[in-house]
Amino acid sequence: MIYWKLFVAFFIPGIVGYGGGPASIPLIQNEVVNRYHWMTLEQFGEILALGNALPGPIATKMAGYIGYEVGGFLGAIVALFATVGPSLLAMILFLSLLYRYRNSPKIQKMTAMIRPVVGILLAVIAFQFFQSSWEDIGILQTVVLILVSLLLLEKWKVHPAWVISGSLVYGVLFLA
Repeated sequence: MIYWKLFVAFFIPGIVGYGGGPASIPLIQNEVVNRYHWMTLEQFGEILALGNALPGPIATKMAGYIGYEVGGFLGAIVALFATVGPSLLAMILFLSLLYRYRNSPKIQKMTAMIRPVVGILLAVIAFQFFQSSWEDIGILQTVVLILVSLLLLEKWKVHPAWVISGSLVYGVLFLA
């Protein structure tokens, strides 16, 4: 039964997570944290941070790790297949249709209407992580990490992987 739950937990975000890994993160979080209670929001945030620090697609890294934690090696395989399965099927079935009608105004409007929804989903999960951070480490540490990260990313154009890695090191040294 656990393998079926793992499959469903990662298949649903794979189907409705239009826009790739970042768009499916809030959906995965809902399944893993809220629906099945396999981990807390804090644990999910740590997995997300670690997954962002590593190369490759975020959704598959998270599926592999969470699947392994919940169901062992077979759980990792099931979660990975459930994550990539919808995209694989969609590519096989719909790529030729989308390519044929890529200049259609209806297709362009549909794509434009989905973007704000993805933005809202990402904003909600960012707020949840901010709130969790505020409660766990306090407002001062949270604000310092936000401001330093913002400066590193926007002013000095440091690669996000270095910012995430630096935040992980900061957490180990000063917050553990």
